[in-house]
Amino acid sequence: MALITLRRNLCHLSDFRIHGALAALKNHPVIHVHKVAEERLCPWFCSPQSEPFKVRFRHGCCKKFHSENGNDLHPVGEPVFSQAHDWDRPEQNLKSVDEQMFYGRLNNFTSSEEVLSFISALQTLPDTLVAGALHRICEVEKKDGDQKPPKEILKNSVFQALCIRCEQESSSLPDTVLVTALHALTLLHVDPQSSLLLNLVAECQRRLKRGGLEVHSLCILGESLIKLQGPGCATLELIIYQLQGEKLEEFTPEDIVALYRILQACTEKVDQHQAFLNKLNNFSLSIVYNLSPTLISQMISALVVLDQTQALPLVIKLGKYAVRHIPHFTNEELRKVLEAFIYFGHSDRFFTKALEQHVASVCLTLDPEVVSKVMEYCSRKHILSKPILDAVAETFVCQSEKFLPHQISELIEPFGKLNYLPPNASALFRKLENMLLTHFNSFPPKTLLKILHSCSLIECHPVNFMAKIFSPCFLQKLQGEELFLDKLSLAQLTQLFLTSVLECPFYKGQKLLPKYQVRSFLTPCSSLETPLDFHLYRSVKIGLIDLLGARVYFASKVLTPYCYTIGE
Repeated sequence: MALITLRRNLCHLSDFRIHGALAALKNHPVIHVHKVAEERLCPWFCSPQSEPFKVRFRHGCCKKFHSENGNDLHPVGEPVFSQAHDWDRPEQNLKSVDEQMFYGRLNNFTSSEEVLSFISALQTLPDTLVAGALHRICEVEKKDGDQKPPKEILKNSVFQALCIRCEQESSSLPDTVLVTALHALTLLHVDPQSSLLLNLVAECQRRLKRGGLEVHSLCILGESLIKLQGPGCATLELIIYQLQGEKLEEFTPEDIVALYRILQACTEKVDQHQAFLNKLNNFSLSIVYNLSPTLISQMISALVVLDQTQALPLVIKLGKYAVRHIPHFTNEELRKVLEAFIYFGHSDRFFTKALEQHVASVCLTLDPEVVSKVMEYCSRKHILSKPILDAVAETFVCQSEKFLPHQISELIEPFGKLNYLPPNASALFRKLENMLLTHFNSFPPKTLLKILHSCSLIECHPVNFMAKIFSPCFLQKLQGEELFLDKLSLAQLTQLFLTSVLECPFYKGQKLLPKYQVRSFLTPCSSLETPLDFHLYRSVKIGLIDLLGARVYFASKVLTPYCYTIGE
């Protein structure tokens, strides 16, 4: 017979009501018990085809079973429930476990294995700590992104014991424990159709319909249901309705931001919720000072998704407090803040100054997407920040292989638009030229055209690429499935052609066909030609008339043979 040891130090991890399991050990072979346990747990986390795994039952109310010779089991019928009362009255467990110490230890762990090992050694585990353990496992598994946790964690017997406890006792769990466990399991990608999650969701829905869930529980439940069932589920509407009936003064800052995240998921119903959003935006002005970097990033990102252009005072205040948090933002959080500033057209000189110091000191460690977003922010707001531009230029020279085509375009364009050459300009454009020569076909046609046009604006003329971009083949790719090329692309092509004629007389390659040349560079976005300043034009015209005596002696908007317009 198999050697079975039920270890006392691991057997206190959950409040399973499986006293029948002891009888099962008596009446069935051990292999059969393992098979039953696997059939019970496997549907939560893995397909039926996956390899079987060993499950050991450890229970806090069992004595230590041991076979001395490997053949004799301790009599199963002997009374072994000396500690069952501890699990039947979890409120007493709080006296035997220092809850503050427990959470302190949990927060120090950096892997799920450490959390589960710690849990398995506890003698008692109250309901609140079950939820805390699941939440911490979720946190450490999510540090590397939104990837599914390893199967080893989901198959871990201690983790599965926590899940069994949540499922079997869902009706008796406190509200906060119930919704926290549901949220953690949802983020850990447990199968939404598993009996575990179906039972937890059903219990949450019952309590929601009865009313009485606190604000924090409503927020957690709302985000869990969005993840499980999508923003269109009917239960989510009931949650939002109940949240709208609560006093905002009773919300914590974390709950306010969670509410923004919930509304952010329901963008198709923004108009329906706009009155409540206005109230929420006004109230949020009073809590901005108390927001962490993560919450600031999440709130301002939600304002972008919800298109809250009328909430500019809130955006400005978030920007003001974001200044002190710039060194503490993660790459993704900083990207979202910059994206929001670009979207709302906001800039702040204190924010820019802090951004300069941050980028100059850590640019080599910033994510390429953040670097390109920093450059887009400077370009859109016409911020000629030499510390930022110099640091970004150095980063590209050192790490050009990390940037994608669209990121390279966003990185190079501001140099042309702001008419700035960094100190390492020769190295920068040599690196860019090598990348374009090596990966020319990897760049989308419009992206490539933007990069080359930006180079020409700062007199780094892309002579080696002109024959390619003026070729009918490239122009056809540039046009794509459209009937005509857009006006901006035509203007950029024309300016590159003029560069080849006027600035590079040695260039004898392919010319731009006349049908692609335009006579004006004035575009709707004013990206290529500054609109006429009528006050200045009128002053100059009056002065010339006084000087020359008549209007006939000078002209404006004179078209040269090479399509330059000499005018106002």
